[in-house]
Amino acid sequence: MFVLGDFINALAWLVNYLFFIMQCLIFIRALISWVSPDPFNPLVQFLMRVTEPVLEPIRRLLPAMGIDLSPIIAFFIIRFLQMFLVPSLYDLAMRLH
Repeated sequence: MFVLGDFINALAWLVNYLFFIMQCLIFIRALISWVSPDPFNPLVQFLMRVTEPVLEPIRRLLPAMGIDLSPIIAFFIIRFLQMFLVPSLYDLAMRLH
């Protein structure tokens, strides 16, 4: 069972890291949206492709406003998952050792 525990431990680390990367990408996208970026820039296109699957469902649920609050809501959701899911995975991994 220790192999499964090590696997879940590594999975928890990976999930935590991916949540952190997604938070950084959403933050960068929110910052560059203030300066009206060039839509043909490869970096801007990458940020849009990576963050849009997270932000679009949130936008559909929010009422139309003058400001896009989806990055803030996404931060809260990701942070909640980091605080709930990652420690649960680490705890499960420790119990399997």
